[in-house]
This record gives sequence, structure tokens and C-alpha cells, in this order.
Amino acid sequence: MLKTELDEKSAIAVLQPQGPLSKADFEAAANRIDPYLEKHGKLRGLIIYTEDFPGWNSFGAALSHLKFIRNHHQKLSHVALVTNSKIGTLAENLTGHFISAEVKHFPHDQLEQARHWILNG
Repeated sequence: MLKTELDEKSAIAVLQPQGPLSKADFEAAANRIDPYLEKHGKLRGLIIYTEDFPGWNSFGAALSHLKFIRNHHQKLSHVALVTNSKIGTLAENLTGHFISAEVKHFPHDQLEQARHWILNG
């Protein structure tokens, strides 16, 4: 499951994986975020908030994840990876070469620092 919250006032979306991710999770996240993007054009940031990355439940889910990134990365200014997973550091170093948003990794207990970075970064 992928819990998706959208703070329209601050223009920040928070994605919180809770178990292996499915294709439907990314469709639901897009359905929650896309109407805002259609109206406002851009989000200040996206926070991925999970202690450990749970992976995907299928290859199709991983492809849906890539499609979600492709369809949304140009509409974000910042991506905060708030996790204790080693994937956070790896993603910070690699994704900056492939997406237009600025990416930064934060330890799992620094959600508010990540939000502050997006708002003031």
C-alpha cells in the first residue's frame, strides 16, 4: 500500500509506502496528485517517507513506479527521501542525473527537516 497525502497549501505531496508496492498504488497516487498538477502546474516537492524501502509486489509494479517518475519529475522542484534505507543515499546520488528535481536524502526521523528544505531550499 502507498499512502498518499497532498498538502495543497504548501504544495507538498507525501508518499508513505506501507508494504510492497503495487501497480494500483501508483495509479492511486497519480489520481490524487494529478488534479492538483492540472490546476497549479507544479508541486514544490515530494516526500517519500518510509523507514525501509519495501520493494514492489511485481515487475509490473516496478514499471508503474518508473512511469510515475517519468510523468511527474518535471512537475516537482524537490524530492526528499526520508528513510533509513541505504537506497535513500543511492537514489540521491543517481536520480539527480535522470530527473529535473533536486533530490536529497534525510534520515527517517527528519521529516520536518525535509519539509523545511522543500519550503526554503
